[in-house]
Amino acid sequence: MEIVFIINPTAGNGAAFRKWRKFSETIDFPFEQFITRSPGHAFQIVEQLKARARKTLVIGFGGDGTMREIAAASAGTELLFIASVPAGSGNDFARSFSCFSTTQEISRFLANPRGLLTDIGQVGVQPEQLFASSSGIGFDAAVAHAVNRSRTKLWLNKFGLGKLAYLVFVVTTLFAFKKFRLTVESSGTVYHYEDVWLATVSNQAYFGGGMKISPNSSVHDGLLELTVVHRLPRLKLLAVFGTVFSGSHTKFPEVVQFSGKHFSLAVDRPVPRHVDGDDAGMADAQEPLEFCVSATQWQQAKL
Repeated sequence: MEIVFIINPTAGNGAAFRKWRKFSETIDFPFEQFITRSPGHAFQIVEQLKARARKTLVIGFGGDGTMREIAAASAGTELLFIASVPAGSGNDFARSFSCFSTTQEISRFLANPRGLLTDIGQVGVQPEQLFASSSGIGFDAAVAHAVNRSRTKLWLNKFGLGKLAYLVFVVTTLFAFKKFRLTVESSGTVYHYEDVWLATVSNQAYFGGGMKISPNSSVHDGLLELTVVHRLPRLKLLAVFGTVFSGSHTKFPEVVQFSGKHFSLAVDRPVPRHVDGDDAGMADAQEPLEFCVSATQWQQAKL
């Protein structure tokens, strides 16, 4: 089995590359490395690896955006085994999917390599976007946009406190965000929600650097979970966010969750949206967004 490392040197405000240099010094097996140059490059690298048609362990050194690209590009082949060495600021990917901490762990895997086929979410069609963890519209996307464009995150990353950036912008975005109306169609039933803060479609439990937004999500059940937060006063929203890390926010009556194979979401005004925490532009008014589990799966390295 071949071993390939894909390193995003800018992840974690450069922490990923520094971590890679130390990590690479402990490697005692043959490997190939690629350094990403821009968003989307990791996807292109994995597409090239797929074309080789050889069994390969692909290990991403980066954050959730890097790993989303790697997982998405690998979907549909059982020759690539995907894992990560978490080196971003949020690292939600590593909370649910395979990750290595040491080269010794990699060597143990290589002695008995096994894979685990895994669901990946899809939003839109032609072109579709794939997401490993979650994709959402509303307040969480507005926060993600603000975090990713801010120097505050870069400053906090220098002190290993990048996760706090999300919490900082939860507060700052709270008073500027304009709530919206949402229409949801799932399994032939239509739901209407007023004064909506966010609607997040989850493939796994975590988002936002460890927030357990969807406690019951599984990446092996062929289902997605929708979380809608609505009719909450602004200050009460802070109380709800304070409980998301434990997953107990689901006890609030203003938090609605249900599972399904397909969700169609439509909003009454342009609303920010994200894919695995990355800016995905705006959801257009009255233009439904279609969410489902992709027909193709990706394969994580089974540790």
